[in-house]
Amino acid sequence: MTSTTETTTTPLLRHHTPRWLPSTIKLKTTLSSELSGAVGDLGTYIPIVLALSLVNNLNLTTTLTFTALYNIVTGLLFGLPMPVQPMKSIAAVAISESPPLTIPQISAAGLAVAAVLLVLGSTGLMSILYKYLPLPVVRGVQLSQGLSFSFSAIKYIRFQQNLATSKSGDQRPWIGLDGLIVALAALGFLVLTTGAGVDHVSQEQEQHQQGVNDRRNRVQHRLKILSAIPSALIVFLFGLLICFLRDPSIFKDLKFGPSKISVVRITWEDLKIGFLRAAIPQIPLSILNSVIAVCKLSGDLFPDKEASAMKVSVSVGVMNFVGCWFGAMPCCHGAGGLAGQYRFGGRSGASVVFLGVGKLVLALIFGNSFGRILGQFPIGILGVLLLFAGIELAMASKDMNTKQESFVMFVCAAVSLTGSSAALGFFVGIVLYLLLKLREVDCDCFFGFGTSNNTKSSLDEESSLIG
Repeated sequence: MTSTTETTTTPLLRHHTPRWLPSTIKLKTTLSSELSGAVGDLGTYIPIVLALSLVNNLNLTTTLTFTALYNIVTGLLFGLPMPVQPMKSIAAVAISESPPLTIPQISAAGLAVAAVLLVLGSTGLMSILYKYLPLPVVRGVQLSQGLSFSFSAIKYIRFQQNLATSKSGDQRPWIGLDGLIVALAALGFLVLTTGAGVDHVSQEQEQHQQGVNDRRNRVQHRLKILSAIPSALIVFLFGLLICFLRDPSIFKDLKFGPSKISVVRITWEDLKIGFLRAAIPQIPLSILNSVIAVCKLSGDLFPDKEASAMKVSVSVGVMNFVGCWFGAMPCCHGAGGLAGQYRFGGRSGASVVFLGVGKLVLALIFGNSFGRILGQFPIGILGVLLLFAGIELAMASKDMNTKQESFVMFVCAAVSLTGSSAALGFFVGIVLYLLLKLREVDCDCFFGFGTSNNTKSSLDEESSLIG
């Protein structure tokens, strides 16, 4: 019975893709699931790209083109739904500074972070950090980032947003094309189709259960049908439709063809400002969330394909050393994006390759005018997508089995959230972890005051001789 099941289930998992395709982008699930997973991190990507284009005059053609190439190469290299996301700290500083940072200053900050990650990755130091960092501290960083995304998502859903200033306004109205009802409907649809994100039973387990419990089989069959729906893709396409319904004049403003891509001239002054103001706060976040946390999460989600810390670090360094010279938005691989793409069905490199192809098509067809479409995208729907990504990332911390591990994780997360700094939370978590370990050290042996086994045996021998 076992051998028959294995021979019948293996072809079903592999018949979707031709044999000549690279193994890294062969579908591990249905095509619709991979397409749905492709848009799983857009809840983070779109608001930051749109804000940078509005405030800092970011060239959308350049950013869409280079992030598209990053997506395609990343999918081929890692074979995972490894995301390409904005460097959030650099983006936040660039938008909030008065006056806002210029594109050369943003590019200089991206190059500085890329240089640090490239050195850490190529020298093997990043692998050493990844190997010896305590797991509860890493989980604390993941939990804080996941909750931070979730808090932002709730604000997107409940309140009107000014992305140019990153501030919330009045409560979102119930009725309207970007109303609360639309966002809640999208939320309900995603919950019904994807549930809590728990993987359903495999076909082998399902066949084993046939004839044992008919009701369970019917439930599993219904869940299987629901999970096959590309829910996130449907929600995203629905959001694009709302863009044109909210402002029909978009059709007149669209200009077909890509905008010009040119090399950015970076002066020493730009390098100094970019490094001091934007790169310094970004570096610890990139090390913790873009490399260490994303590698650990990849091992949790794909135990047989855990991403190498060295490869991820070098990947971030190389792609920014290429794109930032042309004014592309500084990018990294974020744990939240990986969680979001996995949450909605991404299981292989194909999902990010599909996303890259889509970005490239939009860049070549619409160019910078695509910003007019993004400007009308319902923020409430973006909040819904971001909420699922944040919760999925936060749930990676559920494997803390002892009270001591949970204590370190929660303190690290709390400090990260209240201080708005993953680096501060990480430092506090490390100190707390070491203090807890220090309590378990045998002080007598540590200071040499204890009685060793050799001393005890010699004393026993001496006493026996006296006797």
